[in-house]
Amino acid sequence: MQQTSHWHRLETADQVASAACQHILKAAGQAIAEHGKFKLVLAGGSTPEKVYGLLAQADADWANWVIYYGDERCLPADDADRNSMIACRTLLDKVAIPANQIFTIAAELGNEQAATAYRPIVASALPFDMVMLGVGEDGHTASLFPGHVHNEDELVHAVYDSPKAPPMRVSISAKALSDTRGLMFLITGSNKREIVKAWHAGQALPVTTITPEHPVDIYIDSAAEA
Repeated sequence: MQQTSHWHRLETADQVASAACQHILKAAGQAIAEHGKFKLVLAGGSTPEKVYGLLAQADADWANWVIYYGDERCLPADDADRNSMIACRTLLDKVAIPANQIFTIAAELGNEQAATAYRPIVASALPFDMVMLGVGEDGHTASLFPGHVHNEDELVHAVYDSPKAPPMRVSISAKALSDTRGLMFLITGSNKREIVKAWHAGQALPVTTITPEHPVDIYIDSAAEA
């Protein structure tokens, strides 16, 4: 369990998405006021997708947002299941973030080549202003899975043998994801209840390897609450 974590317990997944949206908009305003840009790492999954839909309806200083991805699946660039395509459908195609401020992972090139290309991008971005993450039923986050061993000093990993298809992926590392001014976990659904119990119990899970200096905000609905 992250030592400085704030658990925001809400009734429904829609309420989680709404609260997370407001949190992100507030963080964006603060970051832009302080240093002119808001560097946001996007997550995959159904709950972040709800957040993106709400953000797309908001009035924000989009010209100063900079977008990164926590992970990506090695699929064709236009595959509907890619995190980048989901984000485009729900948010990025609907707001005025400049194209040169959206840093997509070129996972269609294969995990090794894509990871190599994304490392300098991440290096130049750190620290992030906000990282969005989900939590899988097995405790994975981004594409950091239980039992997988990576070079802890890497900023971006080439992932093999993902237990969820497709087997090859690219993921920002725990080290880089932890280098952020704000970290948000989104957890919804009854299928997450057992892993939340394990998290509370202090089990070693990929999600617990993300350890920023700043407090962690965990938005969770009643169905997922242990």
